[in-house]
Amino acid sequence: MLEHSRIVWNSFLIAFSALLPLINPPGSALVFLGLVGEAPDQVYRRLARKIATNTIIFLTIFELLGSSILNFFGISLPIVQVAGGIVIAAIGWSVLQQKDSTAAANDKMEEVRMESETRVRGLEDKAFYPFTFPVTAGPGTLVVLLTLTARFSGGFDTEAVLGHVGLFLAIVVQCVLVYFFYAHAAKITAKVSPSTTHGILRVISFILLCIGVQIAWNGARQLLLSVLKLAH
Repeated sequence: MLEHSRIVWNSFLIAFSALLPLINPPGSALVFLGLVGEAPDQVYRRLARKIATNTIIFLTIFELLGSSILNFFGISLPIVQVAGGIVIAAIGWSVLQQKDSTAAANDKMEEVRMESETRVRGLEDKAFYPFTFPVTAGPGTLVVLLTLTARFSGGFDTEAVLGHVGLFLAIVVQCVLVYFFYAHAAKITAKVSPSTTHGILRVISFILLCIGVQIAWNGARQLLLSVLKLAH
């Protein structure tokens, strides 16, 4: 039982640390606030609930179909680990190099610039695009999620199932944070110091950098071992 709990907990921590700088609820809330504009509190809460629900469904489907996607394109797990690890490490490094606390929000705002040029109408119709994708969960999030899912694509054994449980819990907790920051976006942005938020993200980003290097090394080691076996 303790071993099972450890697998779930380790999977949760890795997934949560990897996804947090990408989903970035505080930074995404700034983009969300800019797109919605001034609105009653109940509008923020209703939209936040829909976006959080959409994000859970969206990422969970991607988690479950991750191994099928790899099989369809004939991509091996070590290749995904090397490529995905490099991407994760690069994302962590880029956040560490940001000079101000609005950089992450500006990056996401760039993805939806065309949407922000006009007054957003029918906000609930836009709960998936652009509020869920790409404001909340963008392409980078999907790449990282695919890399994390590949770690548990070996079958339906106990360790793989528990690993997916930990990953799913990380997604749920991220979406709870999304709901909180989106629902109270106007109030939070007026009270929380941006420098404090950015400082926390820098620590998480360093951990993300280390996770990316570790994942890439695991894949590279498997490739090297396969090459050595062929040489013999």
